[in-house]
Amino acid sequence: MKKGLLIIVSGPSGVGKGTVREYYMKDPSLNLTYSISMTTRAPREGERDGVDYIFISRDEFEQKIKEGEFLEWAEFVGNYYGTSIKQVEKLREEGKNVVLEIEVQGATIVKEKCPDAISIFIIPPSMEELEKRIRGRRSEPEEIIQQRLAKASQELKLVGNYKYVVCNDDPELAAEVIGLIIKRNQN
Repeated sequence: MKKGLLIIVSGPSGVGKGTVREYYMKDPSLNLTYSISMTTRAPREGERDGVDYIFISRDEFEQKIKEGEFLEWAEFVGNYYGTSIKQVEKLREEGKNVVLEIEVQGATIVKEKCPDAISIFIIPPSMEELEKRIRGRRSEPEEIIQQRLAKASQELKLVGNYKYVVCNDDPELAAEVIGLIIKRNQN
């Protein structure tokens, strides 16, 4: 069986990575599976453990760091996020194309460890639209919103580190473009 692709999808907070993912994950011809990240942050309204993230304690996360269980991990606005090496490799060996939705720091680490990974960066149509989306969540205090916007400005400067850049002006169209990128890389 052919080993599956490793697909890195990054973009600033609020760009709509999850919304776009909902569309491209529905295409059975892409043979995709989503790698669920672990995090120490509290679930947002509607998020489910084991579906959106694997929610664990800070102590558990730090133990996993010590044991080398992460393909990548990062700390962002006071919370840890990480990807299990074992989970990703198991899925790829089963022939599945694994989608990692991770931030730029983690993406850099994964690209170093897995140079065959396909990297896609999703950009917003504008910073104004990005701010509108982040504020529209109504889930975080102003201080966190400002941190997310500052981080987004820094992350957008790193689009050149990715092989593909997709604008999310229309989530369905962005998903179609990502689907075409994946198909092109499935040889």
